[in-house]
Amino acid sequence: MREIVLDTETTGFEPGEGHRLVEIGCVELFNHMPTGRTYHQYINPERDMPTEAFAVHGLSEDFLRPQPRFVEIADAFLDFVDGGTLVIHNAAFDMKFLNFELERARKRLLPTDRVVDTLMMARRKFPGSPATLDALCRRFGVDNSNRTLHGALLDSEILAEVYLELIGGRQPDFALGVQPQKTRVPGATETGWRPRPRPTPLPARLTRDEAAAHEAMIARMGDKAIWRRYDN
Repeated sequence: MREIVLDTETTGFEPGEGHRLVEIGCVELFNHMPTGRTYHQYINPERDMPTEAFAVHGLSEDFLRPQPRFVEIADAFLDFVDGGTLVIHNAAFDMKFLNFELERARKRLLPTDRVVDTLMMARRKFPGSPATLDALCRRFGVDNSNRTLHGALLDSEILAEVYLELIGGRQPDFALGVQPQKTRVPGATETGWRPRPRPTPLPARLTRDEAAAHEAMIARMGDKAIWRRYDN
């Protein structure tokens, strides 16, 4: 199962009011395991940068002016996310901008039925608790100390760590027997990104009685049992 953890930065809140995308960041997961592939693109919004938006992400008009327009990167972006489920925090916001830009570029729109909203997940899992990305980082011990300003790629990397915690912890199914796909994805960058280790290891779930029963079972198998090769 291929998932794309995604974040965007914009010039404002509503595309219907003339606001545009200025940055897209994506991190690829395969069976809940990071592949190391990312997609990152700054975009010329073809308009000015409001002071309020600049204070959030720090992307100025001068910096964005030489960047490509969305229509010029639309195909590469669609190629990267093709076939994957999108994982987004407050997905309604990002999706309305992405599909506005895609429609404006006369490209196919992203299906809303292939989106996982981590904001909704967090609200269901922790009702009544703060569900911002920063609040979830504090809850799960995810390091976001580099997040002095919003940035689409950094935020998508942080969100990927939070998402893995929301679905049950890093490597929830261990992806046993499954290797990430190695086909080249247009627009992808091999960054080698991986989620950082937990600052505090999870407590053991094995009780003393269970550990004793396991040791007794191994003893009954004899010294030549294949299990002895791994029981160190």
